[in-house]
Amino acid sequence: MAMTAFAPAIARSREIIAEKSSQVALKLVPDISEGKQANRKFFATFVSFAGISGLLFLLFINTLLAQDAFTLTHLKLQAKMVSDEREAIARQIDKQSSPEALAKAAVRLGMKPSETPTFLNVDEALTPQTSPTNG
Repeated sequence: MAMTAFAPAIARSREIIAEKSSQVALKLVPDISEGKQANRKFFATFVSFAGISGLLFLLFINTLLAQDAFTLTHLKLQAKMVSDEREAIARQIDKQSSPEALAKAAVRLGMKPSETPTFLNVDEALTPQTSPTNG
């Protein structure tokens, strides 16, 4: 038996398969012939509502970010002012603790400069000395 004998049966089975597959594909799509067509007005209202609510949400977020930016600018300005005050206080402390300022303050208090300064030798003070009575 030759394959050509089966040719009409193969062609017929292809037609049956094509017909059944198109029926299956058509079953996946809903039948809109009954008048249940999607309402365009509802869709337009939904899209408009979604767009407007999205824009309002973006406006709200932008407002919060702008408010935080103003707060951040204010805090940076305060930090700069505190830093400037700290530098001014450090300069004032350096000025008051300079040797010249300390000498003037000592003279105002009635202190007199020493004519014969006495220095403390720290190396001798740290080494233990043996006394003749102990050893």
